[in-house]
Amino acid sequence: MMRKFQSIDKIFLGITALLALVGLFVFTSASFGLFARKGFSLKDLLFDQVIMGLLLGIIIAAFVAFKFNLKFLQTNALYIFIGSIIVTLLVFIPGVGLEHGGAHRWIDLRVITFQPSEFLKLGAVIYFAALLPILKERIRTLKTALIVTGGILLFPAIVLLAEPDTGTFAVIFAAVIAMLLSAGMRLRHFALIVLISILAVGVLALARPYVGERILTYLDPSHDPQGASYQIQKSLLAIGSGGITGRGFGQSLQKFGSLPEPTGDSIFAVVGEEFGFIGGFVIIILFLLFGVRGIQIARRAPNMFESLLAVGIVILIVSQSFANIAAMLGLIPLTGVPLVFVSHGGSAILFAFLEVGILLNISKRN
Repeated sequence: MMRKFQSIDKIFLGITALLALVGLFVFTSASFGLFARKGFSLKDLLFDQVIMGLLLGIIIAAFVAFKFNLKFLQTNALYIFIGSIIVTLLVFIPGVGLEHGGAHRWIDLRVITFQPSEFLKLGAVIYFAALLPILKERIRTLKTALIVTGGILLFPAIVLLAEPDTGTFAVIFAAVIAMLLSAGMRLRHFALIVLISILAVGVLALARPYVGERILTYLDPSHDPQGASYQIQKSLLAIGSGGITGRGFGQSLQKFGSLPEPTGDSIFAVVGEEFGFIGGFVIIILFLLFGVRGIQIARRAPNMFESLLAVGIVILIVSQSFANIAAMLGLIPLTGVPLVFVSHGGSAILFAFLEVGILLNISKRN
């Protein structure tokens, strides 16, 4: 075990450990004083975040890093992908799926709630990483690039847009495109796919009014301040009032009734208010370091499957995190995706650690 520990990327492990510790500290600070609020209890902090997320996540990451054979993922990639779609469809079954805020994104297991889209994200990346080495040079043709991208994204798109969860689909799309580029897709084909995607977003905005509202809110944050723009207005107010150093641990004012989901999607706004520019900057730098070191692991991977798998996982985590941060700063439309390792959600943290375990497994075989 000691030799295996010495062979893993300890710099990447250290960055992840710092992210997890900072995330727990920030979450605790954001939770402080909210226990009297209806729907929020000590269970949210201790069981969901610490026991199910952090402790169980570390155990799973260690097992995957040191004991798991990644060949299993490559051999069973299609079954994992199909299984992830089936599990995600369970959110639409009455009595199994849990509705919150008009969205069906959770499975109620009575003891805990589980967000199956976390499984779907990883399932799509595993299958794509297994498929691309088979295609090899054919991925450089436009026809193959379009068919493969559209074919793999079709079912996640149908399921996630029906929930609806456009933010998670956008994260999967970012990971898939990054893997295509790593596999050798031509840049002009990449530009064409991006253009088609922009047009698709325009169509989606017409078909789904909430998407159009988010785009309008992004273009004009003062639009409908008590409705569609409410969250971004409160987020910018919280971040702006934090200044350079912030109000201090647990001292956010906006989290008490004003800021929606203060321990969830809006937690970076609480970071800005309580820890100021410095606190937000530290989190951004940690995710940048995570991404840079993760891509280095991908570049040194022993085969194409593991290299693409590493790229996909890194982009899943980093793109989602920066999408959350950028949305809270008003740089992109609101996405509804949580901040990885920081936002409330035991299943999300659990899968993040599972993905870290895969990256560490790849790193020890460089």
